[in-house]
Amino acid sequence: MERSDEVNVSLHSFAEMIAEARRGSPMRVAVAAPHDRVVTEALREAMSLGIAHPVLVGRPDAIAGAAEEAGLDRRGLETVAAAGEAEAAREAVGLVRQGRADMVMKGHLNTADMLRAVLDRETGLRTGRVLSHVAVVQLPHLGRLLFTTDGGINIHPDLERKVNIVENAVEAVRALGLRQPYVALLAVVEMVNKEMPATTDAAAIAEMARAGRFPDAVVDGPISLDLALSTEAAAIKGYDSPVAGKADILIGPTIEVANMMTKAMIYGAGAESAGVVLGARAPVVLLSRSDSVATKLNSIALGALIARGSTKDR
Repeated sequence: MERSDEVNVSLHSFAEMIAEARRGSPMRVAVAAPHDRVVTEALREAMSLGIAHPVLVGRPDAIAGAAEEAGLDRRGLETVAAAGEAEAAREAVGLVRQGRADMVMKGHLNTADMLRAVLDRETGLRTGRVLSHVAVVQLPHLGRLLFTTDGGINIHPDLERKVNIVENAVEAVRALGLRQPYVALLAVVEMVNKEMPATTDAAAIAEMARAGRFPDAVVDGPISLDLALSTEAAAIKGYDSPVAGKADILIGPTIEVANMMTKAMIYGAGAESAGVVLGARAPVVLLSRSDSVATKLNSIALGALIARGSTKDR
């Protein structure tokens, strides 16, 4: 199904995304172990912009120290004491289960502790859906936000998981107003080769798309990265696809492909970024401890829009 661009007015930059996140009420974000300055600076900015209202979960002394260093005014903010990182993750997840928070954010703790709490069968945020990480990048020259997945959760996803990864990514994009995104199923080549599982899986998912599996997206592949992003390259190679040169979502066949592709855009091409995990009861802002204040703020805004279920046309 080919998309009609007349109905796809979407957010083209993080500045626009943050502006949209400010339109609604602040989302309550349970932050596990906000024990460092970068996390608390991002929370301070999100609060000042009216995007988020944090609940701080962790060691009270570490929270107080980080907040003071970042200039975060904790008056009116709830603090939930937790002795260690794993306990902070469990308590933060519990706030969502209790309806006291709309989303969860990883602070200064190990990703494994955060995911363990989210995935706990008794006390976590499982829904029966596959969890996947969706990154968003803003390249200086592209003129639109680009979504990449899954560079953080699923190592070698099988066909069924890849279908769920596509569905999670489409949900994220639609929260930013893009009613029918273009989805590129990446591989090295466009021809199906039984020796290359990325091509056979992509062809199978594209066939599902043609049968109506993804009514809210235009999905095609296998397609190489250059053809997904460049109409000129597609024309030179004679590749005909509605996705060619117009991809909004890039589906990596493995975690290595998606992760390294995203990091190459950030560290090699100067892209701004954000990231969130979908498939749980609520968005999980899951970032590296080395990520910047801007990346964390972008991610809070992204999570807030998804939590709000914003699919308004603009």
